[in-house]
Amino acid sequence: MPVVREIEAAGYRSLRSIRFPVGPLSVFVGGNGTGKTNLYRALALLQAAASGTLTRVLAAEGGMDSVLWAGPRRKAEPARVRLSAELSDEATGQSYSYAVEIGIPPPVTAAAFALEPQVKTERLTVQTGARPVTVLDRDGPAGFVRDEEGRKRPLGVSLLPTETALAALQDAVRFPELQIVRQAFGAWRFYHDVRTDAGSPLRRPCLAVTTPTLASDSADLAAVLATLAHIRGDTADLDGAFADAFPGARLVIPPPAREARFGVIFSEYPKRVFEPSELSDGTLRYLALAGALLAYRLPPFLALNEPETSLHPDLTEPLARMIARAARRTQVWLVTHSERLAAALAEAGGVRPRLVLKREGATWIDGLRLAGDFSDEDA
Repeated sequence: MPVVREIEAAGYRSLRSIRFPVGPLSVFVGGNGTGKTNLYRALALLQAAASGTLTRVLAAEGGMDSVLWAGPRRKAEPARVRLSAELSDEATGQSYSYAVEIGIPPPVTAAAFALEPQVKTERLTVQTGARPVTVLDRDGPAGFVRDEEGRKRPLGVSLLPTETALAALQDAVRFPELQIVRQAFGAWRFYHDVRTDAGSPLRRPCLAVTTPTLASDSADLAAVLATLAHIRGDTADLDGAFADAFPGARLVIPPPAREARFGVIFSEYPKRVFEPSELSDGTLRYLALAGALLAYRLPPFLALNEPETSLHPDLTEPLARMIARAARRTQVWLVTHSERLAAALAEAGGVRPRLVLKREGATWIDGLRLAGDFSDEDA
């Protein structure tokens, strides 16, 4: 599966124009209002382009009036959101660069509502040798795509302005490069909105189905833990991470029947198993993060938004060690406002946290050069 090398976003909320590299473990730290979450959302929008839900997601965010860069524009500069990502496949030596632009419909259009986000351009280039080859080039309704033999063909479908060609052209045999990129984006996982309230699905058993990867809402946590314990038969990392956070406590994962369950035994009450409905919000959230980071199979790209939320400060260092362990198996990307977590990740993961700040009203990353790399990488 290709890995992410670079992300670019322009015209989206506080992201005036920013391009930055992505490594095995990428950590961004900054205060409230600097735009950290917008960096995270930009990644999720790329996944939405692959799934065919990009314009719907933007509409749900408030529509183009809400998501467009609100600062000054150059004269005649179109009001558009631009998103792009560069992927690299070390096994084949190929790299893939996908870009999409979304804007406002013209005053008269028969195929989109008046304020509906509309795909303006899409391009996918693939590079194997010295020169990149454009395999998808779309400008409005027109464009071409290269087939499996490298021949240019019309898009071949009547694309609506609200549809991405990346999602619409589903023939994996004729358009293998599109399938590779679509699968790569689709396999990303985002963990940011884990419910721990009394009605949270985490507090109830779930269906006993082999579950190698945690869902983004963490609702199948019990099945993920049961898969580790009774399918893989190895909970060493999970037990170690739990003991690191809660010394003397023990995670209990009984063999599932129709439903998967788990509980916790604390050292103060060695004969009592505490069910998820009895656990504190912080304990349950930490377990959900453990399910995301230590699952049987990790997604190729895992993004976390302020994972320290609701956790006791004493869990910061154990969380950092768990994140660093996951980064040995997959790419981990996270934003946080906790300087303590950023420092712990620097120690546990050997990574340099990047400071997110505002520069003339736009989100920027300290040390980032316009070329899209960091000035300290030359050192």
